[in-house]
Amino acid sequence: MKQLTLVLLTFLSLQFSTAQINEFGLYLGGSNFIGDVGATDYIAPQQLALGAIYKWNRSPRHSYRISLIFTELEGIDKNSDDPSRQIRGLEFSNQIIELSAGVEFTFFDFNLHQGGMVSTPYLYTGVSATQHDNFYLNNAGVLEKEDTSSIAWGIPMVLGFKTSITPEIILAFEVGARYTFTDEIDGSVPDAEELASRSFGNLNNDDWYTFTGVTLTYTFGKNPCYCGF
Repeated sequence: MKQLTLVLLTFLSLQFSTAQINEFGLYLGGSNFIGDVGATDYIAPQQLALGAIYKWNRSPRHSYRISLIFTELEGIDKNSDDPSRQIRGLEFSNQIIELSAGVEFTFFDFNLHQGGMVSTPYLYTGVSATQHDNFYLNNAGVLEKEDTSSIAWGIPMVLGFKTSITPEIILAFEVGARYTFTDEIDGSVPDAEELASRSFGNLNNDDWYTFTGVTLTYTFGKNPCYCGF
């Protein structure tokens, strides 16, 4: 019985893997942080961002996608246009890992089986989970790492443009802001309760960060049975 179950599961997984168009590839770009420390430019990639991305093209107008991106978020007050931040002189560097999943919507049909080059702008949103180190402002007025890390949940908001280079290779450029439900990435709100008195900055605004980059994906799978939604 166990062997039969294994055979059936294997068969179904193979059918699933070839029953629709899949995309898998790499993400390469840059990141910048927007919070209580450092510059507040919205699109100003500073640190290298690398990752992998997978898409399942459910129809010519939408895809389900998941990505895993590594980068280092950096905030340096001296790079800010705000004189008060320049005088304060705080800085931090936080390595993060972001897992994001959601839906990508195209402005026009992106049907890889119609022949020839196809291209379209697109929007992507969903949910993100970002692992990051925690910081606090020590007695010397310097941001110092805590001995803990946290998960910051967020909402990705991405605008991009993609085009087929060949029937199997897709190139895309995108800019995506991440709104997070935390104010801990830059240490303006410490994670430890006993350090709560060391909070600073605007406690009503949570942290943001932005990715700017390109994806290069390879498509595989049979012609999908596109639905009407």
